[in-house]
Amino acid sequence: MSLHTLMFGWEYPPLHSGGLGVACQGLVKGLLKNGTRVTLVLPMNASHDEGAQLAMRGPGQGMDGDEPDIRFIESALQPYEGTAEYEERMIAAATANGQPFIDLYGPDLGQAVERFTAMSIEKTKDVQADVVHCHDWMTYDAGIRAATYHRKPLVAHIHATELDRTDFHPNQWIAERERSGFLQADRIIAVSQYTKNILVRHYGIAADKISVVHNGHNVSAPVAHHNTIVSSAIHKRAPLVLFVGRLTLQKNPRQFLDTAKIVHELRPDVQFVMAGDGPMLPELMDHACALGLTDCVSFTGTVTRKEVDQLYKSADCFVMPSLSEPFGLVALEAIAQGTPVILSKQSGAAEVIEHGFKVDFWDTDKFADCILTILREQPLAEQLIAEAPSILHRLNWQNQANNVMSIYRDLLKT
Repeated sequence: MSLHTLMFGWEYPPLHSGGLGVACQGLVKGLLKNGTRVTLVLPMNASHDEGAQLAMRGPGQGMDGDEPDIRFIESALQPYEGTAEYEERMIAAATANGQPFIDLYGPDLGQAVERFTAMSIEKTKDVQADVVHCHDWMTYDAGIRAATYHRKPLVAHIHATELDRTDFHPNQWIAERERSGFLQADRIIAVSQYTKNILVRHYGIAADKISVVHNGHNVSAPVAHHNTIVSSAIHKRAPLVLFVGRLTLQKNPRQFLDTAKIVHELRPDVQFVMAGDGPMLPELMDHACALGLTDCVSFTGTVTRKEVDQLYKSADCFVMPSLSEPFGLVALEAIAQGTPVILSKQSGAAEVIEHGFKVDFWDTDKFADCILTILREQPLAEQLIAEAPSILHRLNWQNQANNVMSIYRDLLKT
């Protein structure tokens, strides 16, 4: 049976700032390859021009089912933003522009979500979908409204909870919006067993309502070029240890620096690179100086896809010390480029990368010991690298999309 899914998301490459956009794109392309039609509804800031919209759609959009039917709702929503950050940004924008931008959306994140929700029916009245599928809390109300209007089952896909983002000190308004979406969905897709356990334990959701579908990965073509700032960081004749991610509390970047301090004392030749940007960058640079790591730690800031792939290839090991990581696509990206990984046990990726090192996020000494072991034991590092192809083959996006389609079919039988 041919399927058609009406999907609501809030970021999509090339306009994205985190793993959700990459995962959403991987799933959409996997569904299309399996013959499922996808209508994808996204927020689009008025500052993004038609060229940005065309880039998101891709060439030949809608032809032969090779691209999704993407529809945009004008919205100020941005990923990874809480209510306080949203209000601050809206006020700053209005002040800088001298325009009533704030009057359109309101300084309240809830108003922006409601506006996106209110437009969800208008943008999709003509869609003859079999199922409605929405990604993370910002889109749950839109999905609920669309599913009710079209009289179709609702799938709520959870990539990260408010608990993950805040080290279990949530904004209660956002957490309640999440829980409301979970309760009203016909089925929930969690990106890991780790995330499913959080939904059961902390949100009170029935376990049999939640299906686990791990994120996937499609190996990209070899990368040939990278820019000067990355080049200066990686072209040193020394072992390289890599961190990639948004510099936020959830990703635990301070722990990476504390680990670097221990390794540096035993192996002064080792270099460390922190690739990514985020609100903690100034604090982390100060912390690196306080630890005496100015000569061995490089901060790249924002990096392009090509640059980060080159960093993976150049690294001797990759460290993901997240406090709470629903999945962690960067771990699959690292092993796809032949890099051994050391993962937080509090992550979904640790469930599927059987042969990587796994450490509790708080155990600085253990992280350091694992780094030193990989750098010292070349046969072990090579064994870890050799396991990567089988993991990636099993977790390719077409396979994972097929698992999602099975969930769709089960819902349509009831």
